[in-house]
Amino acid sequence: MIRATKPMLLSALAFFALLSVVAPAAAVTTTIAHARTLPLGTVVTVEGTISTPSDAFESSFFDKGFGLQQGNAGIFISLQTDLHVGILRRARVTGVLADSFGLLILVPANPSDVHLLGLTLPVHPAWVQTAAVSEATEGRLVRVIGRVSQAPSSDLPYGYKLAVDDGSGEVQIFINTQTGINPFALSLNQLVAISGFSSQFDTHYEIDPRFPADIITVGN
Repeated sequence: MIRATKPMLLSALAFFALLSVVAPAAAVTTTIAHARTLPLGTVVTVEGTISTPSDAFESSFFDKGFGLQQGNAGIFISLQTDLHVGILRRARVTGVLADSFGLLILVPANPSDVHLLGLTLPVHPAWVQTAAVSEATEGRLVRVIGRVSQAPSSDLPYGYKLAVDDGSGEVQIFINTQTGINPFALSLNQLVAISGFSSQFDTHYEIDPRFPADIITVGN
């Protein structure tokens, strides 16, 4: 499915306009797992380890945010400002729960609502079957191994897409242009291991690799 920029940008503008006129509610400090169960519009404070570097997904997310994970739960932090943070940091974030074309995101009112904490070990992607990439994994780092079932194709200016299947059912892999990944280094039926952010666009789920090291050629 082709990604549409205009509706997303208009909805984002309307959302930030709403933030500017509605008095903010008191933030609820909670785990990311619990935050994911709360209604849209709830203001929460969560803490976790940065799982995706900031600005890695700008070409399709239309922002400069980053992934945040705590245990087996994660969420995308949507920011228009690049905080230049990598995957070896912890952060505490206050924001509003919102929906971006099916993907649950947390939107801070200001960059100052993101408090960068100390260095830590990186989040390790969880091994899952390709067909298991779903609402249950959304927001987390996952890893799959399978054969390329749909060859890479252009979805510019948003990025590139392909599909991988381990026999359980295929999953779309979406490569954003900022990641520096060359999708055309992969070919149909090639065996690959792919890690990335478990994401959603509209009605389908996908994995968004973060950088070239997230794609490993296992064999032919």
